[in-house]
Amino acid sequence: MDIAALSTAMAQTQLQNDIGTAILSKAIDSSATMGADLTKMMEQSVNPDIGGSIDISL
Repeated sequence: MDIAALSTAMAQTQLQNDIGTAILSKAIDSSATMGADLTKMMEQSVNPDIGGSIDISL
């Protein structure tokens, strides 16, 4: 294998690694955002006063 072909193959491998890393970074950021949003929703949904008593009048 000559030097030019080796250089091209190495550049392509590096590009694939860079793209994979960028995609993984986006996925991690997305997961963190979704987790934070889920936590926020759960915190907002907690209301300990609801359901403690029932007031029924006929």
